Amino acid sequence: MPYYVFKVQPFAAPEKLAEHAVYAEASAHAKALRAAHAGEPKARIRLMFGENQQQAEDLVCQVRDPRPAEDDD
Repeated sequence: MPYYVFKVQPFAAPEKLAEHAVYAEASAHAKALRAAHAGEPKARIRLMFGENQQQAEDLVCQVRDPRPAEDDD
């Protein structure tokens, strides 16, 4: 299954920037894009793994619960 790199902006559909077969290549590409887009605080570069582009887009659009605080019981 491929790795997809998306540019995600608030209230907009995710924009596919790249597709990679190997995680290391996808991760390096995403990190380089994050560094290049550092001036755009509202745009986020996300890396997602999926069977196809549609599944990856669905996963990248899901709202995730925040991590619990370390001192939270």
